[in-house]
Amino acid sequence: MKRNLTIGTLALSALSVMAQQTEQCPNIIFILSDDHAIQAISAYGHPLSKLAPTPNIDRIARDGAIFRNNYCANSISGPSRASILTGKHSHKNGFLANWNQAFDGSQQTLPKILQENGYETALIGKWHLISKPTGFDHWMILNDQGDYYNPDFITKNDTVEYAGYVTDLITTFTKQWLQTRENDKPFFLMMNHKAPHRNWVPAERHYDLFEDVTFPLPATYFDDYEGRFAAAHQEMNIYRDMYEGHDLKMVTGVNSDTLLYDPWPHAFLETMTPGEQQRFFEAYRERNNAFHTTSMTEKEIAEWKYQRYLQDYLATIRAVDESVGQLLDYLKTTGLDENTLIIYSSDQGFYLGEHGWFDKRFMYEESFMMPLLMQYKKHIQPGTQVKGLTQNIDFAPTLLDFCGIDIPDYMQGESFRELTDTGRTPEDWRRSLYYHYYEYPGFHSVRAHYGVKTERYKLIHFYGEQHWELYDLENDPHETDNIYGKRGTEQITRGLRKELIRLQEQYELPEDHLKPEKK
Repeated sequence: MKRNLTIGTLALSALSVMAQQTEQCPNIIFILSDDHAIQAISAYGHPLSKLAPTPNIDRIARDGAIFRNNYCANSISGPSRASILTGKHSHKNGFLANWNQAFDGSQQTLPKILQENGYETALIGKWHLISKPTGFDHWMILNDQGDYYNPDFITKNDTVEYAGYVTDLITTFTKQWLQTRENDKPFFLMMNHKAPHRNWVPAERHYDLFEDVTFPLPATYFDDYEGRFAAAHQEMNIYRDMYEGHDLKMVTGVNSDTLLYDPWPHAFLETMTPGEQQRFFEAYRERNNAFHTTSMTEKEIAEWKYQRYLQDYLATIRAVDESVGQLLDYLKTTGLDENTLIIYSSDQGFYLGEHGWFDKRFMYEESFMMPLLMQYKKHIQPGTQVKGLTQNIDFAPTLLDFCGIDIPDYMQGESFRELTDTGRTPEDWRRSLYYHYYEYPGFHSVRAHYGVKTERYKLIHFYGEQHWELYDLENDPHETDNIYGKRGTEQITRGLRKELIRLQEQYELPEDHLKPEKK
């Protein structure tokens, strides 16, 4: 079943009435993108984002708070989403990895608690937790990872294919739900974008957006991984491991309309109409022809692939930024912005060429760190900078705190409301974070590991092969110098190992989660 979607004119006079909510019950809109790196949000000031700005996402930071030290508990999509919903680490919510399991929807979650306290709840977009959503009055989700063009959406009643670009469709469905929701209830709405997840297919209007832009090469792009066993054995290198057809849109020769290796055509070209396919190949033709007619060294090809990756990744984000702008404009026009808490985040960070990589998974900063921006006119001052260590297990308790709802004892996160309300970090706020990645053996061959991070240091244990890594983030922000076991680090290491054990005990890690994984 396939439907074409048209967007009706908003009935603004009626919608203005919907905006009236009580002081005690803020509306909540949680915008969650997939694999959106901090480096690609211009509010964070990274050189890449200056060439590809995100002015609408930046509006949330300008009018509210930007989090400078926000991290995930497990840097991979499903587990991060499970932590956001439950306020618990992976071993407690039961969703350790993306494969061979489904999220246990019978457990208590943030949307269920909000439902019980009078909220209308909705989820639109990417779910990626295998089981059907629970705790939502309305849900409309993509099938698995979802498709960029003409995607299927699953509801309680049916599965329907819609014509269009996935980011635009999610935005439209979100605004439609806002028009039809129950006016007398506060609401909790999750708008979950697929973008910019692999394979980074932009909207047609953005195919050529960064065609003539040259992005700066990361200092560690040709990292040799010396002293880092797991880094040397991963399979997420841009110039060695990316699929040249599927990921980089490379073709077999001059004027070819045949992609090089694409293991998932059903999730890419086969979802496009013949006309869409033709326009896609035409948009990339000049660049692909130039590749085939230009003599390049191996190093130059590696750099060319980096540019192609960044051009597509950042162009895919442009539609997400437009989506955020449309939603913010809608809220302002209807008056809903006055009593709505707006959050923008991603399920984890992402590598944009650092260490030569794409993807995530590692506890290194680029994938461990998550973007987080929050706006709430009644409580968060414009331009607030939150510098304390926060984590995605904190999202649920924080939102409950803003709603005046008791935080359940089982939640392992802490409310960071005070940090946003005051812009200061309390003396008794946490000084360390715990991380645990489980998915090995698995895609990209990143070894299972756990670790602890403080403001300055990070200790990581790849427990399968018993490799330890220690980084001084102040003197080694790129995390290329593993100083574990080096003279002069003994006291630092003892302190961090003690803190690691303390966190594992605090979070009640099962003994079998701390042993080498079975091969």
